[in-house]
Amino acid sequence: MVYTSILKFRVAMKKVLLLIFGFCVVLIAVAYFMEYQMGLEPCPMCIIQRIAIAITGLAALIGFFHDRWFKFYFSLTTLFSIAGAASAIRHLYLQSLPEDQVPFCGPDLGYLLDNAYFSDALRLLFIGDGNCAEVVWSLFGISIPGWVLIWCIINICLSVSQLNPKTALSQSN
Repeated sequence: MVYTSILKFRVAMKKVLLLIFGFCVVLIAVAYFMEYQMGLEPCPMCIIQRIAIAITGLAALIGFFHDRWFKFYFSLTTLFSIAGAASAIRHLYLQSLPEDQVPFCGPDLGYLLDNAYFSDALRLLFIGDGNCAEVVWSLFGISIPGWVLIWCIINICLSVSQLNPKTALSQSN
């Protein structure tokens, strides 16, 4: 009886990890479709959001196969989803600025990395510039970082719901 409830609990946790991983795979696939099929070049903040989503998915996948320490893996997926959400919020802020307040566009990320301006490259990745303020695509009036924020919040909710033992146990019954 106890073994059956523990098994149900583990299966429920693994299903949520697999769901989070699936969301992340779809988001990364859509990002690459937009880049290579639609021709939309990712700005530096888009790259940070991709990295956060990819690491979230990787943590979920490792947790799925590891089959132990579920709270640790849900904590990781929460942390990386929060990082992606924070970047998306900053990105949305830049997109909402009036044109006269948008930061100036500096050299692109490739130039900064090629010429060893690492501090400037980090600033560009985490703070953004004028390139990040441009809305190049939207669906239902929501731009790309808006959709990233929505999916990060969904991942956060799924992860946090599994961190609460009462919620996780009620889902497994």
